[in-house]
Amino acid sequence: MKRTILLGLLLIVSMVTRSQQDPQFSQNRFNLLTVNPGCAGASGLINAALLNRFQWIGFPGAPVTTVFNIDAALGIIGKNDGLGVSIMNDVIGYEKNVSVTLNYSWQKQVGSGKLGSGVSMGLMNKNMKPGWSGTDGSDLINLSDPAIPAKEINGIVADIGAGFYFQQSNYSLALSVKHINQPSFSYEQNGSYSIKRHYYFMGGYNIKLENEFQMTPSVFFKTDASAYQTDFNLTLTYDQRIWGGLGYRPGDAVIFQLGTELRNGVRFGYAYDLSTSPISKYNSGSHEIYLSYSFSIDKRKTHKYRSIRFL
Repeated sequence: MKRTILLGLLLIVSMVTRSQQDPQFSQNRFNLLTVNPGCAGASGLINAALLNRFQWIGFPGAPVTTVFNIDAALGIIGKNDGLGVSIMNDVIGYEKNVSVTLNYSWQKQVGSGKLGSGVSMGLMNKNMKPGWSGTDGSDLINLSDPAIPAKEINGIVADIGAGFYFQQSNYSLALSVKHINQPSFSYEQNGSYSIKRHYYFMGGYNIKLENEFQMTPSVFFKTDASAYQTDFNLTLTYDQRIWGGLGYRPGDAVIFQLGTELRNGVRFGYAYDLSTSPISKYNSGSHEIYLSYSFSIDKRKTHKYRSIRFL
């Protein structure tokens, strides 16, 4: 009976991951470089960030994702360009994806705001095994799916993306596409695994309140043209340094967020997803931890940290 339940749950996970091949995140406002090269160097500072997500705690083979991003306005070709590197390790069940992406953007003043136009190029390594072990060392189910290889495989493909990021004092908008070339991994005689194009949109608006409070409603939308997912968020920020918020991802989770930004440039954030999907009975939710540091090395100016405003 337990074996049947586990098989059913794994099939649900399989359907979820097929409809959304890119990893899931809740603190998307701090992780834009992962999906949008247009924001590389947009802050004018050097930003280094680490994000760790543990999804569906207690569920066998659940996704675990780690992302490291670093970007800066370096002025390589012109004084307005930016460069960023994104490294991601994503493990789900029998599948492990490691990607390294180089992001380049050109920042241009448009009216009272700034528009970043960017492209990304990188390499992705996919490792697939036909089975995996539980935390107690016992073997879990090997799915008898013809799409799953009979033995362990590895493949490396090129990955291309593009994006636009517009920011103004009161709002920001972001639009991007990943996997433009729809990379495909081939294995054995007839097997293959293709990654569909993914489209992303983010928008948010800052509403200033009294006593240094600010409220920011925002939306994060993603689709691969056959399935879609939307995050609705409402964040309350005090003194531009302390925040808490609620989010809702229809059909998946209610999201709780909190965090703080220290005056030396260190930022810490935490998000908890309370599952509302059919597998909510079999996991204790998802945890996401974010840590970053922002600084300037411009020798012409005093080395004083200035806060970055994120939506």
